[in-house]
Amino acid sequence: MMELVDIGANLTHTSFDHDLPRVLGDAADAGVNRLIVTGASDEGNRAAQLLVEQYPQQLFATAGVHPHHAGDYTDESDSLIRTLVEQGKVVAVGECGLDYNRNYSPHPAQRQVFESQLKIAAEYHLPVFMHLRDAYDDFIEILADYRADLPAAVAHCFTGTEAELEGLLAADLHIGITGWICDERRGHHLHEFVHKIPPDRLMLETDAPYLLPRDLRPKPKGRRNVPAYLPHILEAVAAAVDRPAQQVAVETTSTAKAFFNLPE
Repeated sequence: MMELVDIGANLTHTSFDHDLPRVLGDAADAGVNRLIVTGASDEGNRAAQLLVEQYPQQLFATAGVHPHHAGDYTDESDSLIRTLVEQGKVVAVGECGLDYNRNYSPHPAQRQVFESQLKIAAEYHLPVFMHLRDAYDDFIEILADYRADLPAAVAHCFTGTEAELEGLLAADLHIGITGWICDERRGHHLHEFVHKIPPDRLMLETDAPYLLPRDLRPKPKGRRNVPAYLPHILEAVAAAVDRPAQQVAVETTSTAKAFFNLPE
């Protein structure tokens, strides 16, 4: 069985409250033995820690504040992230970044909060797990001031253009690919240039419970995405980069383990 790492799963979402043990069991049965639980708010960061404590062999966590919640970022938010980092309880800072598509938080707040979390990651020399949507110019400008002090950085759930991908790679970023690549309406363009991502920069993720692969058959009831669907995303990525799925599995797993410094 192929071994896979899901680098972005929102397992603190309420849709997993009733059946998380089964979800994690199904993931393991599908070869997804390591999952990074995304921290995206104060409450989410605390909840992610509780999950890691319950499943220490399978789950690891990030800690950060998503741009959607940037307006809620306080000194306590900053302190919580720092505390979790200092206690060695997280493998990356984030999810942080910019989202000018939904604009749930004002742009100035998003930029300030993104920079605050980059400072934390740089100070503690941790990888950073980043969100980018419709904000490439500001994103790359802010990141440039900190990139040299970051051991690694990933643009998770990449959905952008070829030019944006090239810019992110030039900034020495890793790239996370989700089931967006399985969407013939919005994500088909990725098939044309995803092969440009070097094998040692490519990682896979579900972003569960979001972004259910659109071409998944049969359609799950409730349309909830789960980590067990990561092999489906692997197959789509492997076809796009024209390499065997087994090879891409080995490459992306090795890359994820190195990026997040996961134990063997």
